[in-house]
Amino acid sequence: MSDRSPMPMLVVLRHAPHGSSWLREGLDVALVGAAFGQSVTLLFIGDGVEALVKGQQTGPLGQKGTHPTLDMLAMYDIETLLVDAESLAQRGLIETDLQLPVTLVAPERLPSLFAHHAPVFNF
Repeated sequence: MSDRSPMPMLVVLRHAPHGSSWLREGLDVALVGAAFGQSVTLLFIGDGVEALVKGQQTGPLGQKGTHPTLDMLAMYDIETLLVDAESLAQRGLIETDLQLPVTLVAPERLPSLFAHHAPVFNF
């Protein structure tokens, strides 16, 4: 039996909170993994950073927002929330615009981040 602990699972969230189900599905995968004891890291990149913006409302046609799910992350011990710093800046956002505390990741750190996680799920 190996003394090495398994690498954490990485869930990459690339889609905006409204307009598709990709973001919600990614969050669901993270919650299921955590419920089964997997260590989970979330990476918000591209339009996915918009999921963290404070004060969001429901989407078109009453599409649910992601804030209730994001509020549950701590209950599932999902505490590593990473945000691509470049994606945040491209949208004119700063950390204080976000609902939850995050760690900003410089673009040059992304390859190393992917290398230290398994499995990696992209949404």
